Amino acid sequence: MTDAAAPTSPAAPSASASVSASDFRPRLIATDLDGTLLRNDQTVSDRTVAALAAAEEAGLAVVFVTGRPARWMGVVAEHVHGHGMAICANGAAVVDLHRGLELAEVCPLPLADAVAVVGVLRTIAPGTAFAVEYTGGFGREPEYPLHRGTGPIAPVERLLAEDGERAGDPLLKLLAYHPRLGADEFLHAARSGAAGHGEFTRSTSSALLEVSGLGVSKASTLERYCEARGIGAAEVVAFGDMPNDLEMLTWAGRSYAMANAHPEVLAATTYRTAANEDDGVAVVIEQLLHGL
Repeated sequence: MTDAAAPTSPAAPSASASVSASDFRPRLIATDLDGTLLRNDQTVSDRTVAALAAAEEAGLAVVFVTGRPARWMGVVAEHVHGHGMAICANGAAVVDLHRGLELAEVCPLPLADAVAVVGVLRTIAPGTAFAVEYTGGFGREPEYPLHRGTGPIAPVERLLAEDGERAGDPLLKLLAYHPRLGADEFLHAARSGAAGHGEFTRSTSSALLEVSGLGVSKASTLERYCEARGIGAAEVVAFGDMPNDLEMLTWAGRSYAMANAHPEVLAATTYRTAANEDDGVAVVIEQLLHGL
């Protein structure tokens, strides 16, 4: 993940600025969900649903690119039109929303690397609680507080064991939560201590880390998805708000940070749009389509 800041555009400091498409002909829209496309109540506004449909009617592909696991995609699955594909778990899985959340591609985190990360974090950040996201479900330690639904509860070493509860299911990501450290402090410590065992990022304001396999990110999977369809980075417009969006935003030909975005995202993107609560993604799509 890059921490380098790209120049800020003087032309589009906010969603109220006009967005001309005369020099930009997008073929694909890649958008994050939480804090970006979704409102804070986890809904998709009517305006946003209409904008996504209009984009596809104009010939643009739409791909949801999220840190969410496939099992949390119901919030947008009912609104898909042609955009039936989603990149989930920060690039670890490609999901077909038209086929009942069928997995089309998986980029797993090797168990040995996950075990190594756990060992490092147990040492440098005592009190860390872990959870695991497999293709077949979720498991957590008793102390891990951020969870939805049910799944096995056990020490993470047991959850990651070769003969554990999810044996045979690819591991999509390891989750690590610390109750006292600052979010960025925890992220930087993990990257420093466990470099070489995975990709570390975060997508919430809490000290919750998401660990994927080396080289796996929203950008890497989106790039591969686009290459297979003859779409170049210069033809992609991307939207995001948190550090787990950074690689995607810096890869895309045109990227927009939401007004509510993390400071690193605001620094690394050229364009701005309104907050997720104000339909910032829809605002830009409408302006882009007006110029096509």
